[in-house]
Amino acid sequence: MSTLVAEVDDVRWLDAWTEALDAIELDVCAAEDLLRTAHLTPVEEVAAASVWHPPTALGPLPAALHVRASAILERQLDVARRTAEALAYSRRHLAAADLARPRPLETPVYVDEQA
Repeated sequence: MSTLVAEVDDVRWLDAWTEALDAIELDVCAAEDLLRTAHLTPVEEVAAASVWHPPTALGPLPAALHVRASAILERQLDVARRTAEALAYSRRHLAAADLARPRPLETPVYVDEQA
């Protein structure tokens, strides 16, 4: 009977990790979509999508899911790299646009009343 209990626990453990990896993969897909369409997405949606809470109480990753988890991690790292590149590009673009804006004439701080 204890072997059956252990097998059921193993199946539950594998299922829990599979569900966690499914959720993480969906988050990666959403991040990839945001990178493709960020200029069309409202800022609030982008901010809400960035909130992530790691799964808890799962225990160690089952060996059967190691290859899948590694592939998801590689996608996450790629999304992080591309996000950093997009941020740097946006900062450069904003700086260039700021330089192109007309500047108001400077207002004198002191007025010479003797003239």
